[in-house]
Parts: sequence; structure tokens; C-alpha cells
Amino acid sequence: MLQKSKLKKAINASRKKIAVLEQKRTRSQAALVYALLNHTTPADADIEYFNQFTVQIENERSHMHELMAELDKLI
Repeated sequence: MLQKSKLKKAINASRKKIAVLEQKRTRSQAALVYALLNHTTPADADIEYFNQFTVQIENERSHMHELMAELDKLI
């Protein structure tokens, strides 16, 4: 029972972390879209931030799916 509670808390924490990372990525994504709409080259920093946040989001999602699979095994 304690293990289920810990997993649920970890999953919720992971969801919150993903939401925060997605908000941060949205800022750089907006800069990229703006550059595309204006037919200009986006700043290297915006591209780098977007790629970094995307990798972090993918890693966190993978971790969350592992936690969810572990929780499903306990149920």
C-alpha cells in the first residue's frame, strides 16, 4: 500500500514537472514560430532551448510511463 502511494506521488510530481517544462519550451517555440512567419532565421539560443526542453520532456515522460507501468503491476 505504501509503495502505491509513493508511485502515485511520483507520477503526479512527474506530471507537474512536464507541465513546467512545456511552459518553458513554449516560450522558445513562440520565438521559432515568429521567425518562421517573418521569414527570418531563428536565434541559435531559441533553437537550443527548444531542443533542450524537448529532450527533458521526453525523458520525464519516459520516466513517468515507467512509474505508471510499475503501478499497474501492483494493482
